Amino acid sequence: MKTNIRLLAAAMIGAGSMIAQPALAAGSSDAEVAAAIKGSFKERGQAKLDRLEQTDLQRECSSYKGKELPLAVSDRIQKKALAEVRYPADGKFLGDWQKGERIAQSGRGFQYNDKPGSTAGGNCYACHQLAAHEVSFGNIGPSLHNYGKLRGYSPEVVKYTWARIWNPHSFKACNQMPRFGEAGILTEEQLKDVMALLLDPESPVNK
Repeated sequence: MKTNIRLLAAAMIGAGSMIAQPALAAGSSDAEVAAAIKGSFKERGQAKLDRLEQTDLQRECSSYKGKELPLAVSDRIQKKALAEVRYPADGKFLGDWQKGERIAQSGRGFQYNDKPGSTAGGNCYACHQLAAHEVSFGNIGPSLHNYGKLRGYSPEVVKYTWARIWNPHSFKACNQMPRFGEAGILTEEQLKDVMALLLDPESPVNK
């Protein structure tokens, strides 16, 4: 667990300003490491120290870091996540793919210098290939180019895609993808626009 806590420190640099701290001694306990991490940050703007606190799901997944996740645990996490997915109240899943593309390209939101309540982006290109005309993209996640063209546009595919974006743990426990809906990163309207980017036949993703 010590390794996971240290990785959390590296990942949380954007949460606030770093404060110089003396190096921890070898063999430090988890509690000592956690205290050192908290002591290394100060709150700034909307970036509060509560960002260093893991959810129950994150703590459980961290406990299996570097180890195989037991099937029973994986099934339990996935079933719970899927049961908590909130589908569109109006039953409409697809919005405007042009807006969805802008959301996918934007990495703004939740930084200390962003205005609280301002619209966040999805930063999808940081991990995925989507539209063919974009030449800069990450490869942490699979390519989503031709997402709808390859999978079809059935109600089952649409509902699966929504759930996967809302909370990706609903179909793959303890993966690295952000919980865009469950964690409140994107609004329902934004989620619909991203859905359209993936599933509208006219979207550049499907060309």
